[in-house]
Amino acid sequence: MPFLSGSLSFERFRVSKFDSETFDQEHLDKMMKHTAGNVETSSTENVHTGFLGGAHLFDQDFDLNKNVINEAVHFGIRIDTNSIPSAIKNAWMSMELAAAARDNPSGVATKSQRKEAKEAVEQRCEVEASTGKYRKFQPFALLWDTYHEMLYFGGTAGTASGHCADLLERVFEVELGHVSAGTIAQDWALASDRYAEMDDVMPASFVEGQSISSVAWANEHSKSPDFLGNEFLLWLWWMLETQTEVIALPDEGEVTVMLAKTLSLECPVGENGKETISAEFPTSLPEAMQAIQHGKLPRKTGMTIIRDGQQFDLTLQAETFGISGAKIVLDEDVEDFGPEDRIDAVRQLSDTVDGMLHTFCDLRTGAAWEETRLAMQEWLAPATKQSKRKAA
Repeated sequence: MPFLSGSLSFERFRVSKFDSETFDQEHLDKMMKHTAGNVETSSTENVHTGFLGGAHLFDQDFDLNKNVINEAVHFGIRIDTNSIPSAIKNAWMSMELAAAARDNPSGVATKSQRKEAKEAVEQRCEVEASTGKYRKFQPFALLWDTYHEMLYFGGTAGTASGHCADLLERVFEVELGHVSAGTIAQDWALASDRYAEMDDVMPASFVEGQSISSVAWANEHSKSPDFLGNEFLLWLWWMLETQTEVIALPDEGEVTVMLAKTLSLECPVGENGKETISAEFPTSLPEAMQAIQHGKLPRKTGMTIIRDGQQFDLTLQAETFGISGAKIVLDEDVEDFGPEDRIDAVRQLSDTVDGMLHTFCDLRTGAAWEETRLAMQEWLAPATKQSKRKAA
């Protein structure tokens, strides 16, 4: 499972209402009662989720010494489905209708024949599903940091994470809230007594003449200002290009940053499409600068960050602050890097990217923001306009 070895990819969920300060045997017992594979069905409609011990697809062994590491719980959840693909069901339906209509003068199946064909397909689906050949297992690694009330989900937010969240909420009677750029910003604002200022934040324009009231990819059901993740990546790009490679963090720490490997951009008003650039240093390419000069905003970028001697190579998704392909780069002098160290590294990585966003939020809700925005706008202005302004 990737949290204890290999590269890291995860979304985060805040956990609340857990009934204990530690994860004990009674909690493991609850997992064992809902182990993946304990329930099998021939139904084509059911989705079953269950816990895994964390080692592999069929691991049903749970133990405190194995699963509870460094005040965090390492485990898995498997989603079992038994669904016949719609293309196959449609083909069966077409075959049934063709057979039924073969002797009809009109060549078209009657209403009663269509009903019979539907019933025949449903019966065939049940027979085929009972063989198990359409059963699929989808495992996900999870790390529940009970000390920091954070759940790391080894995948992207979506239907699968929803099934996993439902299982955890039902079994442990907790509440899970997806962590995104907007929720990180709001939590920071609440802790920093800047909530009123954060509540007034609207998407900013960094290109002269461009007006943005909302971004095209915004979740209309969310009140979180996730667009701040896009603005953060653009600000970070500007900082690295014009100011410094070292970003000061609110806890008085520092992080050295370099954007690398990949860059995805998109027009926030939905007019100029999307662009993905793969290169060793994508932000140094002219097409990258041209994209943001035309109003595109970063939606995902690769980066290398170094904090307190620890290096991470990763890709950061702007709105969700989801991390993918993160590699923990070890110093040559490190000989023993075990599971506890891996979990500490996951925590450090999360704290570091959040800390950089907190630094941006402090600027974004402060008096110096407008001056910074205008400086970024000047940076993005085509060279001809910059020359005219300097001459004037």
